[in-house]
Formats: sequence, structure tokens, C-alpha cells
Amino acid sequence: MGKQKRRRMRMSSKTDYWLEMCDEDMLTAKVMLDAGRLLWMGFICHLIVEKSLKAVISERINEVPPKIHDLKSLAKRSDIMTDLSDGHLDLLEQLNPLQIEARYPEYKDRMSATLTPEICRKIYCDTEGFLCWIKQQLGK
Repeated sequence: MGKQKRRRMRMSSKTDYWLEMCDEDMLTAKVMLDAGRLLWMGFICHLIVEKSLKAVISERINEVPPKIHDLKSLAKRSDIMTDLSDGHLDLLEQLNPLQIEARYPEYKDRMSATLTPEICRKIYCDTEGFLCWIKQQLGK
């Protein structure tokens, strides 16, 4: 039995939980993108990346993921920061403000103005690629 197959079989149910939520959220992000709900699409993409990093923490570090939302902090905690490509790091930078700032009126308009349909399509594709990469890292 190959290394990847063994890893897949021993993946914890907590890791599966996080990844299943990511898959569901990818569907939601697509619906939001198609409906032109760009701020919500960005928020959902943040959640996908956050949850995928929490899956890594759950699986590799064998810890309950912290209840934080900062993507770079989660990447550091998951011990994959040095494995991230420049594109992955750019995605974390782009998504991080969408978790908190998009919730408050003083930031919402500014955040909405930065999210064009073209930018959001790229964010969606980059998020999908990031999730696939995380799954590969976990042998999923």
C-alpha cells in the first residue's frame, strides 16, 4: 500500500470535517460569484482557506485549531508557511481583510470597491487551487 493511501486511511475525522466544510463552501462561493455577491464570495473564500489551514493543523500538528481567523497566523501554526508559493501568500494577503473589515460599515464600501468580477473570478480560482494543494499535502 502506497504512502498516500496509508495517509488517507488514517486521516482523522476532524480533518475530514474541515475539508468537507471547505467543499461545501466552494459551492457557496460559486453561487455568490455567479449572483454578483462579490463581497460575500470573498468572505466565503476566506473561510475556505481558513478551514483548509485548520485541517492541516488538525492533521499534522494534532491540535484543536485555534479560534482565530488571521490566515498568516494559521499558516504559521500549521507549519506549512515555508511550503507556500508566492501565489499562495498573495492569496492569504488578499483574503485576510475580507474576514473582519468587510463586516463593518466603515470598511464595507472600501472593500466592495476593490472586488470587481474579474478579481473575484481570480480569487475564486486561486482559492480552489489552494484547497486542492492543501488536499494534496494531506494525501486527500
